[in-house]
Amino acid sequence: MSVRKQKKYIIENNYVAEVEVELIDNEDGWSPYLGVEDALKLDKIRKALKQNDIQSIRDIAKIYTLSPLAA
Repeated sequence: MSVRKQKKYIIENNYVAEVEVELIDNEDGWSPYLGVEDALKLDKIRKALKQNDIQSIRDIAKIYTLSPLAA
């Protein structure tokens, strides 16, 4: 079993959250997968973004805003 870090991006409303999680690699067919803590962290971040509650997640994710470009 090995663990590697990877960045995940969550997009909700006009925000993008960049979160570092650990992926667990095994020799079985279900690999790679998230641990429970990281899965709960992603759920918390997604919920906060939907509610525009950026302050509660600023310590665990980098938050970016999206804006449309005039073409």
